Amino acid sequence: MAKKKTWNEKLLDSKDLPKVVEINEKMSKKWGNGTLVIPAPIEVDEIMKTVPPGKLITVNEIRKKLARKHNTTICCPITTGIFSWIAAHAAEESASKGEKNITPYWRTLKTGGVLNPKYPGGIENIKKKLESEGHKIIRKGKKYIVENYEKALIRI
Repeated sequence: MAKKKTWNEKLLDSKDLPKVVEINEKMSKKWGNGTLVIPAPIEVDEIMKTVPPGKLITVNEIRKKLARKHNTTICCPITTGIFSWIAAHAAEESASKGEKNITPYWRTLKTGGVLNPKYPGGIENIKKKLESEGHKIIRKGKKYIVENYEKALIRI
């Protein structure tokens, strides 16, 4: 049986990515016409690493930056979300080995300032990390969001 890859191995496994493709007819109903970039996992991680303490970024902002970098109409929302999740788990994996300079994944939010419950440690872990950096977390229904998150967003 093959050995299971570590999170960091998954992060560094770019396969044939990034890849730019034409938006086909099926995709165009949702995303319009043009081109789409499927980023490499490490590209998503590199952007996440640039967010300083007290600041935030959304997955959509990461997508905008990657679309500009690759001169495409859009960046794939599905893979970008998956790769931010891989980057988060790789960061925690590194932290568990004593590394201090890890990707600050807790500063990467979903649309609308929503905390990602799939990140390591779930909502409680992310909430604690964000509050320690001065953010206020509020509950809206079943979701947790950073209050006034727009003011802390880095513009890309």
